[in-house]
Amino acid sequence: MVHVAEGGSAIALEVWELPAAHFGSFVAGIPAPLGIGKVKLADGSEVPGFICEGLGIAGATNITQFGGWRAWLAEGAPR
Repeated sequence: MVHVAEGGSAIALEVWELPAAHFGSFVAGIPAPLGIGKVKLADGSEVPGFICEGLGIAGATNITQFGGWRAWLAEGAPR
């Protein structure tokens, strides 16, 4: 997820539960340029979720138009 000031779109996502005692070791295994930040849900609440540093999107494929990761895999991912 990349936060944008304007022109963003809603996408499908999954919300998982992780015990607080395991959060630190989970985050430690996340490779750059990914990280954990706040992701805003359709109901206005925020949950911790994967985000990407701005430099990490240089040359990346924007899959927003597919509505989410699973839809992109099903319809648009390079084979």
